[in-house]
Amino acid sequence: MPGAIYAEGLVKAFGDVKALDGVDLDVPESTVLGLLGPNGAGKTTAVRVLTTLLRPDAGKAVVAGTDVLKNPTAVRRSIGLSGQFAAVDEYLTGRENLQMVGQLYQMSGRDAKKRAKELLERFNLADAADRTAKTYSGGMRRRLDLAAALVVSPPVMFMDEPTTGLDPRNRQQLWEVIEELVAGGTTVLLTTQYLDEADRLAHDIAVVDHGRVIARGTSDQLKAQTGGERVEVVVHEREEIPTAREILEGHALRGAAGRESCTVEEHTRKLTVPVTGGAKLLAEVIRELDTRGVEIDDIGLRRPTLDDVFISLTGHAAEGEPEQGKDTDNQPDTDTDASPNAAQRKEATK
Repeated sequence: MPGAIYAEGLVKAFGDVKALDGVDLDVPESTVLGLLGPNGAGKTTAVRVLTTLLRPDAGKAVVAGTDVLKNPTAVRRSIGLSGQFAAVDEYLTGRENLQMVGQLYQMSGRDAKKRAKELLERFNLADAADRTAKTYSGGMRRRLDLAAALVVSPPVMFMDEPTTGLDPRNRQQLWEVIEELVAGGTTVLLTTQYLDEADRLAHDIAVVDHGRVIARGTSDQLKAQTGGERVEVVVHEREEIPTAREILEGHALRGAAGRESCTVEEHTRKLTVPVTGGAKLLAEVIRELDTRGVEIDDIGLRRPTLDDVFISLTGHAAEGEPEQGKDTDNQPDTDTDASPNAAQRKEATK
């Protein structure tokens, strides 16, 4: 039986460019699927098709038990969506934005106000609740947009790179919100370029590149595909490299063509070899190096990261890793364009 989100053979082309080239997805209820890929991989296009914003050229999609093409209106009633860019009304206050969303979902005025208050506090926006959104920083607007996506508690939530533009503290807070949603029964499709985000949140990960799913599995399964564990050794003297290499190759993971060779970085005196056996094997390597008189500066057992998975699968590292120490919440956003219907929507919140 298909999960809460199901897609089969999705194809979408823009001119000669195939944004989606036969994408298959199946997301069980109350889980998070991390859709991982670089810019231009097709992640956002997939989200737009699944949320009825784009019609695919071919393929099938079912969300919350409803066919996306046959009954898009019913799908929209069952989902929440947070896109890459904050979709807030610049001329409404933060509180009015959230109340308006509640009323669009046919909540009573009292319930909409109550829910708006809860979310403003949850996303640290209570102090700015009665300021117009055009005075918010980029990070504040991003948080307001995320709050708007959570005004109701839909069974299925789509989050397209939700933490882009958030500082580390607010990223952590949003992760906790997502975990609470899933614990309450919500199914989440999360697109991201942040490897730590996928590692933390996703029950399952689909790696997308050039419009295709090129790998699928849990974080641990994908990491295992890149070669599993590695022993890294830094010897004290370059003259000790040949002996250390002989020892490490004796413990190397056996592949189809025999034992895999040890890689050596001469300038750093570091040797790396794929292994299996964990800490027990590491202890054996240490004893043998000591017996052979090889002095070492460092040794460790290293597991592959999702970045290793990216390099292995796509030939390049993942893009979009957050810059250390960067806090966009402190950077005012100068884009003050507003929707032409902003005044009408403001009247609806009164």
